[in-house]
Amino acid sequence: QVTLWLKKLFEGAPIPEYEVNERTVDILHEVMECNEERDKDVMLLIEDMKERASKCEAEAEYWQDVLGEILGFFEGSLSEEATEDLTDLVQSAIELDVEDTSLTSFYRALNDMTSELHETKSKNEEMERKLKTLRKKLTSALMVEKQLEEDILKLKKSQEAEEAKAEARSNTLKFLANKSVDLKIRIRDAENQLIARGLDQSLTHEALVKSSEELAALRKEIEPLKTEVASYLDLPPSIPLAQVKVEEARKEL
Repeated sequence: QVTLWLKKLFEGAPIPEYEVNERTVDILHEVMECNEERDKDVMLLIEDMKERASKCEAEAEYWQDVLGEILGFFEGSLSEEATEDLTDLVQSAIELDVEDTSLTSFYRALNDMTSELHETKSKNEEMERKLKTLRKKLTSALMVEKQLEEDILKLKKSQEAEEAKAEARSNTLKFLANKSVDLKIRIRDAENQLIARGLDQSLTHEALVKSSEELAALRKEIEPLKTEVASYLDLPPSIPLAQVKVEEARKEL
């Protein structure tokens, strides 16, 4: 079935080569069925149009006979002006899509077109208002976008400056750290040289730092003792004097 359909489709022309397997044949069979259904629909539509055309031709012949026999209007018997008017009337009826050429039908069609025109104008005005609103919003959005781009550019420049400062500080810290290490090495070397020459180790930098720390710890331990001693300094130096002071306090009370 698929092969016959392809031969009919290409009308004797060579059929393009394709891989013949179950999947391709199924796909072509499905396409063939869709194509045949579409051809049937087209044929039905053509037959319907032919039937309508024959009906219109029969109706036209009928009305030509009516006009000729009853009213005496034959083709070519009207004046050129009357023929043009009649043609304009027919074209107007076709354009307005009226059922007949009566004034009522024309008025109704014109009223409908006027209503459609007003409705279209209202829609156009509404669309123009929406368009103006959208333009304003778009302009505002573009301004905001421009401002954001400027802020982003400023922020990038500020970040670049901060990064440069941070890098400079980092380099400075690295330099100071390296310098500190170098100084420690020099101090240690100098101390070793002094010790080798007979310097007392208690005078080295590390010993002095350790002594300073110990001194600070001792001062902290002495502080509460100083407070306690100060409280005893106000006492009388002997018991008789203490009794005199107690008696004075009693009298004041």
